[in-house]
This record gives sequence, structure tokens and C-alpha cells, in this order.
Amino acid sequence: MPYFSIVIPVYNKAAFLKATLDSVLAQSFTDFELILVNDGSTDDSTKVIAGFKDDRIGYFEKENGGASTARNFGIAQATSRYITFLDADDYWYPDFLQEMFRLTNRFAYEKIFAAAIEIEMPEKVFPAQYSIAFGNDAQIVDYFDASTRTTAICTSCAVFEKSLFEEIGNFDTNIKSGQDTDLWIRMGLRYPVVFSPKILARYVYDAQSLSKNKAHIKKLDFSKFASEEKTNRKLKKFLDLNRYSFAVRCKLNGNFASFSEYRRAIDLRNLSLKKRILVDLPAFVLKELIELNLLLVRLGISRSAFK
Repeated sequence: MPYFSIVIPVYNKAAFLKATLDSVLAQSFTDFELILVNDGSTDDSTKVIAGFKDDRIGYFEKENGGASTARNFGIAQATSRYITFLDADDYWYPDFLQEMFRLTNRFAYEKIFAAAIEIEMPEKVFPAQYSIAFGNDAQIVDYFDASTRTTAICTSCAVFEKSLFEEIGNFDTNIKSGQDTDLWIRMGLRYPVVFSPKILARYVYDAQSLSKNKAHIKKLDFSKFASEEKTNRKLKKFLDLNRYSFAVRCKLNGNFASFSEYRRAIDLRNLSLKKRILVDLPAFVLKELIELNLLLVRLGISRSAFK
């Protein structure tokens, strides 16, 4: 059995896919299986995949059902103890799997392993900013403490013991945007994260991806965590920061009913003064500020994606 199972869901990512697959096959650690799940692509993704010949690649096709169904399908096919995901428009640096191999051996009793990422905007690449200080080597962190700025678990830069999915469940197929956050919350309530400060993956900003398309936004069901957040201060703060993010998006998209629902549930003490002001600004002002902020991010002047 291979040491790692790599699951890559593919839906209309032909422009990015070759670089992603090249980054996997260039890994210095080579004991893995690669599970490609074509989720009903209608572009040239199939042709790109056909150009790769490697005995470690398993290729599957299914009707389009979204990233969650594709990842869950990949989990079911995985034969390894450890599963890792890579989005078809992101890529790894050559020592990603080697570092994950080191961490899974050093912290053999842990179940979640992650590393730092960098973010590629059209005009600039910059490292993600995290909410706690990291040393020169990996450490065990509380997911919620470590994720108030950028999530400590990036889908494309983490490894999970397969038993986690049997215990906690898979990606929620009813959620089209934020399904990964939902799963990380469920995991973070049970287990800590072994986090490496090394930048081992690049998240490529794709303005056309589903998570940025308002037609595909479906609310995260924060109510499933209602009991825990009453007694877990770290969880409550994390959820309020995500409620803030969703509230802003709902307001920008004209969904004022959902905006009000998110806004009412936020304890403003968990937001910075800037966020308290922003969440109550008129939509037209928010749009102008976001456009300005995105411009600053692309120019490298700002490192905030205005979450």
C-alpha cells in the first residue's frame, strides 16, 4: 500500500491542471497513489490528464456533483493510511510530501498535519499571514487559535489520517462554498493540528472558481455547532469571524435576509474595530473598498484578502 493517497478533484481546470500534476509527479517523496476525479468537466481537462502516463495515477470520471462529492469519491478510493487533497489549480513545492512524511512519523499519534502556503494573485505572490507565531519547526496548535487570520488547514496543503473521515464524516455535499471550513471545524473540535511553518504549497487565486461565484454560494450551517460555541470561546470567535465574512458577501450580493441572520449572531467583541465598521457599511461603499483592497493586494501593498 502506498504511504499517501492524493485526491485531486477536477472540474474545468484545463488551464491550470498541467502545472498541478507536474508538481505532484515532481515530489521528492514518491511513495503515493494519485486519484484524479473528473467531476464532469466540459473543457480540455480530460485531454490534459491523458497526457500523463504514470502507474501511480488512478483516473475516475463521474457526473458533475461539486467538489465535495468528488473529494468524497476520492476518499472512498484511497488505499493509504494518509490522505491529502490538492485542488486542480494549486500546486505543491517538491518537498511537500517529504515534509508530511517526516511529520507523520515524528508525531505518530496525531491525525492532522498541515503547512504554510503562499497566495498567487494576478500581479503578486505573498505568504499567507497566520494568527499565531510559529518557530522554525513544526508544532502542535489549536486549530481555532491558529486560524483567526488564515486557516491553518488549507485544503491543498494538509494531510489527514483516513480514520478521521470514518470518525467525523466527509465533506458536506449540501454546502457549495465553505464545505472545507465546515469539515475543519468538525476536526478542530476533536483534534489539534501539527503545523509546519514551511511554505510548501501555492494557492492560485482563480476569479472564476465556484467559491467566488455568488450563484453557487450556499450558507454554512453554523447551527450544527450551536451547542459547542456556547462553551468554547475559541470556536465562538472563529465562527463569528466567518459569519462576518459571509455577512459581507451576502450584503454585496443583495441577500439581505441572510446578511441579517449572520449579523445578529455575531458577538462584536470578537471582531476588530475595522470589521465592526465594515460589516455595517452600505453595500456600495463596501464594493468600492473591496475593489481598492484587491488592487492593493495585487500590487503587494496589502496582504489581506479583505476577509
